[in-house]
Amino acid sequence: MYKLLTASVALLISFHCLPILPHHVAHGKAAYLDFAVSQSSAQSTPSQNSPSMLPVTDGDAYRSSHHAFAAPVILLDVGHGGIDGGTSAQGVLEKDINLAISQKVYLLLRSKGYAVIINRLGDYALSDENRWLNSRSRHTRDLAQRKSLSEEVSTDIVVSIHANWSPRSSAHGPVVLHQKEGRSYLLAQSIQNAMNELYRTGHGVVWGKPFYLLNYVKQPAVIVETGFLSNAADRARMSDPAEQKRIAQSIANGIIYYLSVV
Repeated sequence: MYKLLTASVALLISFHCLPILPHHVAHGKAAYLDFAVSQSSAQSTPSQNSPSMLPVTDGDAYRSSHHAFAAPVILLDVGHGGIDGGTSAQGVLEKDINLAISQKVYLLLRSKGYAVIINRLGDYALSDENRWLNSRSRHTRDLAQRKSLSEEVSTDIVVSIHANWSPRSSAHGPVVLHQKEGRSYLLAQSIQNAMNELYRTGHGVVWGKPFYLLNYVKQPAVIVETGFLSNAADRARMSDPAEQKRIAQSIANGIIYYLSVV
């Protein structure tokens, strides 16, 4: 938790004046989401009056101190980190893309007054913080730590941010995976629609049957694959800070729409 607080202060300092433009995943992506594509067809800047950018670490405490009624608390799960770089292409590491986009989603939602928890604000593996699970597998400890955080704090939805890879360089665009659960499906559809508009794609959402996070997190959860690092156009988009803002805005728009109708 100390890492979260320290890193968030640095994030606030470096991103406080960031302009906002309008408009799980196994290490190495052993189970590529290429099949998902083949099966599917006003500026704002945080003001002095914006809510604190420090992470919300206790959902129940936030509700009791900020709202008369229960307010939704969002957990942003930043994929990979540290020794676990995720997938890669042409020297671009997934873990870096995930972090850059997640930070922007975090700031966008916080600037709108939403309670947001983000589980990684620096380049480190969450498995390093898991000292309670007796397992030799770093990957297992990492996934368990992510699941545990969703239980330790009172969260309403979990949005895990990743980047995709395919052996086919033509595969491109965002893909959002959901649990076998209605609210998760609606959340995924809301984010997918917003991202399809940005990417000018028509992909549908996909049931993420084999993925740990979607099987074991109790709250409505989705995995957002923001594009294919194996596709040159997607990779260029995801590596461009200005485009990262647009991607983050699309994800935030999808989350906000879901929370407004559910």
